[in-house]
Order: sequence, then structure tokens, then C-alpha cells
Amino acid sequence: MTHVVDPKSGLQLYELSHVWGHGVPSMPGDDDVKMYRSVKHGQHGVMTHRITMVMHSGTHMNAPIHMIQGGVGAADIPLDSLFGNGVILSIPKKRWELVTEEDLEKSEIKIRQGDFVVIVTGWHHKYSDSLEYWGESPGLSSGAANWLVAKDIKLVGMDTPQIDHPLATSLGPHRGGPLMNRVIGKYAEVTGRDAKVDYPDWNIAHKALLEANIPTIEQVGGDVDDLLGKRVTMLATPWRWKHGDACPVRFVAMIDPSGDCRIDSGEGE
Repeated sequence: MTHVVDPKSGLQLYELSHVWGHGVPSMPGDDDVKMYRSVKHGQHGVMTHRITMVMHSGTHMNAPIHMIQGGVGAADIPLDSLFGNGVILSIPKKRWELVTEEDLEKSEIKIRQGDFVVIVTGWHHKYSDSLEYWGESPGLSSGAANWLVAKDIKLVGMDTPQIDHPLATSLGPHRGGPLMNRVIGKYAEVTGRDAKVDYPDWNIAHKALLEANIPTIEQVGGDVDDLLGKRVTMLATPWRWKHGDACPVRFVAMIDPSGDCRIDSGEGE
């Protein structure tokens, strides 16, 4: 188990983010993250990087404006959707499977009204620039997304590359896709089914969440396996970017085994 213990409060802090940097897996159709040191220690005694990137890289948060015209941007996500209590759900899924409302209802730990919810399918173990990771991942069903909306969930995170099934995105036969030419044929070969029939709607689950002002975090990772089936407090740190559609985040969970930690009153001595 990998975590850090705060010496004063006794809180145990857990990383829920993948390592970000040069070579981070990038969505097919997007450019790689490009970075270079414009100022170097050997030359200047200090270091500074310049970066060109798509904001949807690595563990990242999507703001409602990403898919909802007129939705709020990253700077206007309410603070109580960035810091709060919730659950880390273990819902193992295989290639092209869906997380359903039945999975959520039967989860080993109860989802409460207004919770943060992180869904762990096991796909974070495949995090890579590969056909399997991007094109064969599980996804959230439309019914599950609407179930979460009805629960007034504050934030939804998944360990998959995208919230929806990949064949319900532009990786498949939608909106300028397929960005992964081989995935539709492979789906038909393996399942004997037509992706256009099985997944006729574009990003239907993700749109339902963002339309309800529920920010989403994709590609959850880090030490999330250490917290499966637990109730935790979570903190996500997006940029305060006006009209920002998405950005990489440091995503952290904390638990208090002693139950003694309290938030300071804010009053002086």
C-alpha cells in the first residue's frame, strides 16, 4: 500500500493520478504533448519548459463546456465539486463492456446522494499508447449516467480513457470518426455485431453528466487499487481557466483511520 501520512492530522493521502509528461498516452487523432527546456540549468542556472498540448491528456478533468454549449468552464466549476466525500467503486469490466445502473445499485459500498463517485474497471493497468487501451476499453452506459445524475453526484471519475464506450465516441463511427480505423472491423469480427447499431449515439453518457453540471475525470490511476470499496475524501485541482474545456489534474484521496481529524474553525488563538 502506497500512501503518505500527514504527521499532524494522521490523514492518509493517496495518489489517484497517472504520471504526466513527455510521451503521455494521447488520444488517437490528437498530437502528442510537445515540450522542451527553453531555459536550462547548465546554461542559465534555472530551468523553464515550453509546452504545446491538447488539454485532454493524462488524468484530466472535463468541464461542462467541453460538450455543452453555454456550459461552465473550468474556472467556474463549484469548489464543492472539487473537494468532498465519496466512494471508490470496484466494478471490473473486460473489453467493450459497459458499466450499468445495475452495477452501481449493487456496488459493495453504498453510493449516497451528493457523493463523489470514482469507478474503477481495472483498465488503468493497461494505460498506454495502444489499440487495446484506447479502442477496446469499457465505458459508462447511458442508464448509469442518468442514475448518477438522479443521485445529484458532484463529480464522476473513471479509470478508462473516456467516459463513454469507445464505439460511442469519435474513436468509432461518430463525428469525423473513426479515429481508430481498425476498431469497428475488430468489434464486428470479435462480437459479430454492428457498432453503429449497438452504439448509435455520440458520447451519450458523458453529455448527460456534463449537462447536469457534473465534472468528470478520465484516466484515474495512481494508487487507486489501494482504496477499492472504500469511502474517502477527494480533492481535484484543475486550473482556474475561464471557459476552459479541460485540463490535467492532480487527483488525491484521503482517509482518516482514527476519525480524529477536523477542519480548522478559521478562528485565531
